Amino acid sequence: MDFLTFKSFISTTALIVFYYIGAVILPVGIWFFSIWIIKKYKFIDDAYNKGKEEIWGLLNKKQQVKLVLLAMTFFLFMELFWRMLFEFLIAYMQIRDALLQPHSF
Repeated sequence: MDFLTFKSFISTTALIVFYYIGAVILPVGIWFFSIWIIKKYKFIDDAYNKGKEEIWGLLNKKQQVKLVLLAMTFFLFMELFWRMLFEFLIAYMQIRDALLQPHSF
């Protein structure tokens, strides 16, 4: 009942599991899902190929490299933010636990 009323929090282990789900499993899963859905539905495949051809056709090689590097930088910053968010949540729970511990002076 304490868990349902938020008097006790989920453990740090659960947060670590959710971190790895979001940092590793989710991006890989989205990648495979994208490949699967593009192959499964022809209209999505057509739209994907047409969009890719249009964008790559408008950009020269230098701009293509910059676009790929920008996408990779965004991804790395999202991963960094995800990590910092979970570090904050874990630290918050550790601080809360430390404050609730009875102290003897």
